[in-house]
Amino acid sequence: MAQAAEACGCRLAATGSAPFTDRLPVPVTPTPRFRRMRRQAAVLADEQLIDGMHVHVGVPDRGAGVAVLDGLRPWLPVLTALSADSPLWRGRDTGFASWRTVVFDRWPVAGLPPHFADAADYDRRVRRLVEAGLIDDSGQVYWHARLSERYPTVEVRAMDVQLRVDEAVLLVGPVRALATRALEQPPSAEGDPPEFLRATAWHAARHGAAGRLHDPLTGRLRSAREVTDGLLTHLDAPLRATGDDRSTARLLERLHTEGNGAVRQRREVRRGGRSGLIGLITGEAVGIQSA
Repeated sequence: MAQAAEACGCRLAATGSAPFTDRLPVPVTPTPRFRRMRRQAAVLADEQLIDGMHVHVGVPDRGAGVAVLDGLRPWLPVLTALSADSPLWRGRDTGFASWRTVVFDRWPVAGLPPHFADAADYDRRVRRLVEAGLIDDSGQVYWHARLSERYPTVEVRAMDVQLRVDEAVLLVGPVRALATRALEQPPSAEGDPPEFLRATAWHAARHGAAGRLHDPLTGRLRSAREVTDGLLTHLDAPLRATGDDRSTARLLERLHTEGNGAVRQRREVRRGGRSGLIGLITGEAVGIQSA
């Protein structure tokens, strides 16, 4: 892919947001659906210069998928924080580690998914949104995790696109392990109220993994390292079952040592300016580590 891009005079890049937006409005994919979305939300569509990482986890049925959604809810902000890779926007530092999360949460049905009683409850509530004309179709349900309408999966969408391929792999193991835990031990209660979870999601997008995170296991703010240590203990059995335990621990340690994408982007902007940042993003996308 990198070679094909070079042949066209371009460089391959992967990041959670476009740090420089020298040209607006951006082209819209010429299909009736996307043209309609552009008419409905003009500026928001123009500013959709963000990239999320989606992980699909296979589930036996939609009922099991709802159980997985419930188990994932308190951990989705942690995934956002670890994956944060969109600190820059229109040439300036936003102050947020994941500005993509803020931009994407402006759509009508977004943010953390609510609690659902069962699959029928999920389908009924999505159908009501569509039938009321508040959204065009179920594809406009932009929760951080949702049931896929195309595949027998839960689609986890809480994470920014990663600078490095192995960082994307790092996130897949815990997502799969969290889903396994939820299927084996479904949550016994609804959990924290929506306003509390929304605050944890905002906090994660703001601070990323460089500050303190809300720990779902203790209900308190703790250092990112303490939260991930607890996560590894919480997921020990399912991570071992898939062989992801050592690689997950190793990559998490590197994340704490070197910083995630948001930390490294900010570091490079201070050191090398715009050209340095472009070199970082395009170099790490093809496996060339910055000095």
